[in-house]
Amino acid sequence: MTFTEAEEIIEEDGHGGAEGNPDGRARVYVSPELDGWTLVIGPWCNPCDVERSDDVLHLCRELSARYGQAQAYYYGAQGDGSAWLVAQDGVLLRRYCETGDGENAYLTLGEPLPIERAHREQLGLAADWDEATESDEDEDEWKCAAFELAPQIAAALGVSPLELTPDTRAVGTGVIALTLHATEVQTEPSDLDTGAGLLT
Repeated sequence: MTFTEAEEIIEEDGHGGAEGNPDGRARVYVSPELDGWTLVIGPWCNPCDVERSDDVLHLCRELSARYGQAQAYYYGAQGDGSAWLVAQDGVLLRRYCETGDGENAYLTLGEPLPIERAHREQLGLAADWDEATESDEDEDEWKCAAFELAPQIAAALGVSPLELTPDTRAVGTGVIALTLHATEVQTEPSDLDTGAGLLT
């Protein structure tokens, strides 16, 4: 399946539009290898989804233990915020969410990434900070900036799906795959005809 075809399906899933897949977690797009990275795209991978956050964290740790690095991102292109989870060699380095949800602070783990620190310095904010003691003005400025930061972090640390070009080296074939969540929902037979498989 091409990236363009998959984008339409995942977009529909992300907005709860697919019949039999109301929360969008039943399917993901698994990309071909892109500049050495394989992207798995869909709501099932959201590191700031309260119901999935522990599972996504566990998966990223496992994948990074096997492949060296694994990351998960959320980006709401309509101003819905950003989240990032970065694991390396089986260890979580950072999880940070800024989506305007009051639960975001409970999902924050690890120390700020160098790119976070650099971005704060560009804004004139302290590179190391404590939300409990930061001024309201500085906190608001950082939250506003962090709302848009996930694609930049993805591009800096690996590959951002928003920055793919014809020059991006692609090896293999992309597929739509069923997640383990698919066993809990009714999936239309036509969805299975797209070459979907079980993602484990």
